[in-house]
Amino acid sequence: MSFNFNQYIGFLLFVVIFLIGFWLLCFLCSVLPYWLIGVIKEQFKERKSTKNIDSSSQN
Repeated sequence: MSFNFNQYIGFLLFVVIFLIGFWLLCFLCSVLPYWLIGVIKEQFKERKSTKNIDSSSQN
């Protein structure tokens, strides 16, 4: 079984696209939870600080 040039290029293209997708998936699975947790913490801090400001202004 011998490959011609078009099959070789097609295989290389498939491998490159597959590896790009794989590393993108690894990157997103590691960064997205970290980013979402940071956003949730910041929103929680902001709500807590606005509650403290509102309660201190009422006194």
